[in-house]
Amino acid sequence: MSQNVVTKPGSRPVDPADQRQRPTWWRRPWIIPLALVVLAFLVYQLSPFRDLDERTAPIPPHDGFALYYPLLLTHMFFGTIAMITVVIQLWPWVRHNHPRVHRASGRTYVVSALVAGLAGLAIVRFAPVVGQIGVAMATVTWMAVTVLAFVRARQGRFANHRRLMLYSFAIVMNNVWGVILGRIGFAFVPAIDINYVAEGVRWIGWVGNLMLVQWWIYRTENSREVRELAGAS
Repeated sequence: MSQNVVTKPGSRPVDPADQRQRPTWWRRPWIIPLALVVLAFLVYQLSPFRDLDERTAPIPPHDGFALYYPLLLTHMFFGTIAMITVVIQLWPWVRHNHPRVHRASGRTYVVSALVAGLAGLAIVRFAPVVGQIGVAMATVTWMAVTVLAFVRARQGRFANHRRLMLYSFAIVMNNVWGVILGRIGFAFVPAIDINYVAEGVRWIGWVGNLMLVQWWIYRTENSREVRELAGAS
């Protein structure tokens, strides 16, 4: 006798026989290092702004644009929320055992990505000229794939939603690579032209991450989880 399939409005079918096979939090050992990396990055990036004083903050010249600092703080605040919620989004234990938390954090992530992205685009013109195009491209692509991932989830196309959210994660994690690559690259100046370093840092992180994520998608396209997502679409 076949078992009934449990469904909820707006959610994908769940077979009761699969309940026993849902992932436990400790069977995804990468989630803890990922969370620690994100936490360390946020502490490192936000510490210079802890006083919320524009006079002491490490910011470029922005004469004639009074909204620069409020927009920068907006970008940083919502960017922080985005980086925290994307970790929750990727955690299979939350997705399988607490779908409401997964959906709520997903909506929060989408809103945060859009607000942080728009605020970033508004102030990117005050960044060093070298690298501006790379930053703008990463930001626009991040917002685009994030919104499309949300649309696909609403359409019930969960396999495609997963793919797009992995792309979104790849781009937002470029922030971490930017700091690391920048430190490494600038250590070789003047042996390497500083313009090459500044331009490379703005591209290598997110493009490289997208390539790694695409490799991971190809590697896991026949996994049970992906087949279930495709079947639920």
